[in-house]
Parts: sequence; C-alpha cells; structure tokens
Amino acid sequence: MLHQGLGRIIEQVAKDRGMDKKIIISALEEAFLTAAKKKFGLTKEIEAHFNEEIDDIELFQFKVVVEKIADEAMEITLSEAKKLDPEVVMGDSIGVKMDAKKFGRIDAQTIKQVIVQKVAEAEKDIIYKEYIGRKGEIISGIARRFERGNIIVDLGKTEAIIPIREQIPGENIRAGDRVQAYLLEVQDVTSKGPQLVLSRSTPLYLIKLFELEVPEVSEGIVIIKGASREPGFRSKISVTSKDPDVDAVGACVGIKGSRVQNVVQELRGEKIDIVPWSDNDMQFVVNSLAPAEISKVIIDDINHSMEVIVPDDQLSLAIGKKGQNVRLAMQISGWKLDIITESKILERTNRAKKSLMAIPKMTDTLAMGLYQHGFDTFEDVAKGEIKDLRLVPGVETEEKAQLIKQDAQSLVNQGLTTDKLVNPREVPAEAKAVVTPETGDNEKS
Repeated sequence: MLHQGLGRIIEQVAKDRGMDKKIIISALEEAFLTAAKKKFGLTKEIEAHFNEEIDDIELFQFKVVVEKIADEAMEITLSEAKKLDPEVVMGDSIGVKMDAKKFGRIDAQTIKQVIVQKVAEAEKDIIYKEYIGRKGEIISGIARRFERGNIIVDLGKTEAIIPIREQIPGENIRAGDRVQAYLLEVQDVTSKGPQLVLSRSTPLYLIKLFELEVPEVSEGIVIIKGASREPGFRSKISVTSKDPDVDAVGACVGIKGSRVQNVVQELRGEKIDIVPWSDNDMQFVVNSLAPAEISKVIIDDINHSMEVIVPDDQLSLAIGKKGQNVRLAMQISGWKLDIITESKILERTNRAKKSLMAIPKMTDTLAMGLYQHGFDTFEDVAKGEIKDLRLVPGVETEEKAQLIKQDAQSLVNQGLTTDKLVNPREVPAEAKAVVTPETGDNEKS
C-alpha cells in the first residue's frame, strides 16, 4: 500500500474547495506519478491510478512484450504478460503493477507540492470558466485594499480590480465598503489566476443599471439604443419603445423620477439625460442637445457632420458646462456637431453675399445659390471646379460657369480680397463655436 485512506482526504478536499472529486483524484494521480519518477528515474514509463476499492494509489510500469528478455526493467515475456492480459501479443506494451514493498513510501513533500499546484490550477480554471460566462454582468464585492490607486475587490472565491481609468472621478470608496461594478474583462493571463477587470465608468454600466431598474427594459418593451458618459458629471442614454402605448422616457424616469434617481444615486449624483431615440439622424441630434432650443440643422453627409444653429441665448446651454452637453451628444449620435448662433450665421451670410455680389453681373438670387452650394466668397468661385459651379441653379451651362469663374478670377487678379472688401481696416474672424469630442474647448474659425 502506498497511502491508504486517500478516499477520505479526497472527499474532504473536494468539499472544502467546492470541486468535483475527479479533479482531486487527477491531482493525486499526477502527484504520485511525479514523486515516483523522481524516485525511480524518468526513463521508466509509469502511470498512477487511484483504486477506490482498495482506497489507494496504484503505480504501473509499462513493459514491452518480448520473446527473450534483454532488460528486465523494461521488458516482459509473452507468457508472463498473458497472465495479466490474455489478449496481449508480441510487441505490445503492457502495464505491470509495481510492488510498493520494493521502494517504501514515496516522498510525501513532493506529493503535497504537486497536489497543491494542481488543485490551484484547477481552481483558476474553474474561476475563469465561471466569470467568463458572467462578462457583461454587474458584480458585487467588498473593497479590500488599494494598489497604486487601483481598487482590489474581494468577490469571495477570487479578487477583481477596478483600475483608476474605470473609476468614477472623485468617488470616495474606502476599504470595507461594498461596491458593485460592470464586469468588463476576464483576462486569463496571470500566474495567480484570471484577472477580473471591473468598471464603474463605462457607459455599459449605465445601460446595465437601467436594465435592472426598469422592468420595461428587462422585458424588452423599452430598448436602450446607446449611452455616453462623462463619469461622475453627466451622461446621456437614448431609448425607444416597441409598444406605442409605452413612453420610453417616462418608463426610465419612473414615478416622480424614482427610477432614474436610483441610478443617479448609484453613480454618486451623476446627472442623467434620457433622450428619445429617432431613426432620423437630424431629429436624434436635436433630441440629444436638449434642453437647448435648435433653430436649424445643416447636414454634411460627406464629412458626417452637422451644423447646428441656435438662438444666441441658447449657445451656452447647447454647448454645456465645459462642452459636456455637445460632447455627449456627439458621442451618442456619432455625428460631429458645430454649434453656431443665429447672429453669427447672419454675419457669415452677409459677408458671403457682399463678397459674391462683387462679381460682375451677379444677382441676389445667383449669389444665394452659390452660397448654398458652398461658395462663400468670390475667391471660392475663382478656384472652384466648373462641374461644381454647374450644380448651382442658373449656372447650368459650361459657358456660363466659365464666365462666372473668369469674372471672379478678375477680382483676384486685381489683388482684391473678401477681407478687404468686407472690412478694409481689419481682418474679421468669423466666430463659430466648434466643440471637439476630445477637448470640449471652444475654437474660433
């Protein structure tokens, strides 16, 4: 006997670790095999099997069936082999049970080390398989410690990490606090086991919170189409309803704002705009910029951008604090947005008209047509393509397009510029509020 009483140990370890007995048995067999090879040398082909009947590990050495033995350690005669397996033939390899009395008890320390290693590997695999299937869920645990600003969360069987980049700025989480977050990644990369990456800042967490808070969302009646966030400050979530009798926005807000306030509380006061989704891109952008009032939207499909014209007193509301409102609207809509006031549009229109009207024989109607087709100045006309000029109503023929282009070029040849024409004393800068997705800063162009 190598080690009687293993069955009881297997049962206890399996229970303590929450594992299948087969995993523990496999670890034991490999542990005894490793110890046996260490004792008898790696040249011998040995296998280890747990025998439940005798409650012990059995070791088998494989020998080749030969007619005449040249190496007793590696070979067995056909007559001896048939005693073990009547169907064996010459040249087969057959397992011969090793006599434990010949070598005594195998090194217990080696066995223990291998078992610990194999059980640990099995635990890592179990944890990985469990959590890879939970990716995209909300996970709850206890904040245990902080490592270089990252929060280490105790999940019971394993730990997870909330990296600095996935935390809500300004949020005060202390050791011992219960914290929940979105399971963003399950990385099977570390020697300690899979690394679970949690996030409290991803828009996906916001969406998941509404799925849990709003029954109409979990039931598939209200659909969340997208979300954008500036964690800890403001976010937008777009919704629509499959049922015309169900108001998507109202369902997410809840009675007296109860549902949205529960989400706001979880996100530590983050302001949430619930936006009615529309398959009309222009309308959706208008909805996304609420509560600002929009006067007009000009779409540029080629550059996938929109020029949004607002009353002068709505500019700051449309852009939002530090550009938050328009930046979030861009993220959730996928369009680049330029916010411009009505007064600046009027200035730009008057400037363009004054420049274009300088072209000989120009009419108000033709000047407006050129402006609407992207020709803001006579310089634009002078360097414009004939094919583009012919798209303007009233300039259909190549001859007329050529004539207008030549007249505009004559102004350029005279050294005249639009800036000199509009204001001879100074070069005006057209004021247009452009908020970039990256910075949210206002630029003048």
